Amino acid sequence: MRKQKDHRGYNSRNTATGAPGQKRTGRKSSPPRHRKSGTEARPRRVLSVTNLLLGWIGFLFIAAFSVVLVLNLRTIYYFDIQAQQLVQQTGLSEQEIRKNYDTLIDYNLMTKRVKKLEFPDFPMSEQGELHFREVKRIFIAVQVLCVVCGAVTAIGLVRKLLHRDYGSLKLMSIFTVLIPAILGVLAVWDWEAFFTGFHELFFQNDYWLFDPVTDPVIQILPDAFFFHCLAAVILFLLLGGLITGALYRFATRKYRRCNTAGGRKL
Repeated sequence: MRKQKDHRGYNSRNTATGAPGQKRTGRKSSPPRHRKSGTEARPRRVLSVTNLLLGWIGFLFIAAFSVVLVLNLRTIYYFDIQAQQLVQQTGLSEQEIRKNYDTLIDYNLMTKRVKKLEFPDFPMSEQGELHFREVKRIFIAVQVLCVVCGAVTAIGLVRKLLHRDYGSLKLMSIFTVLIPAILGVLAVWDWEAFFTGFHELFFQNDYWLFDPVTDPVIQILPDAFFFHCLAAVILFLLLGGLITGALYRFATRKYRRCNTAGGRKL
């Protein structure tokens, strides 16, 4: 019993005074601090459900915005008046052709609120009027889609960027470059088939096949003009893809530097 008591006393003295030769200090030891490495602050993964959804909505916004932009960009048609020699083909002056085209565009704009389409210099059949009404519904839907998807994209990107989640920007860039590139290849490969397939996809009738006798307005709307409009839409889409891709690279530049220095690639 004594031997055990002496052992306990020895242990208690060692605990209180410390080991022999060890300097006593009045401070409590604090846990070692660890510096954050560059890889600990890496952005979140690109592929997630929310990133895919936001990336697709962002693509729809850029696509709708490109269509609306080309719809309002009347200089494309004004250029084609000369390039396609529409004055010589129709017998109308350039100002008269512009006036009829402007009437058609104003009819399709949500801000103009034109209820009935009436060309200044062209008669129109009932089937032609129905087709233009269907076209207007599509353009109005695209304009609404542009506003809604634009608002959702802006709110979603702000929330994502605040949480250092940049994956939606990368996916948006991929969608906006890849899909127009495929459409562009198909259009250049066989424009007639592409043009026909587009109308068969969006219209349930053949009213888009205009008879120049009953709907002479088709004389000032050559196929080349629609091809130029598609080319402009694809160009703006690719530009949007480059911008979103550049934003992603800019947002992740410091993480890529850290991972490059650490031997990793983001």
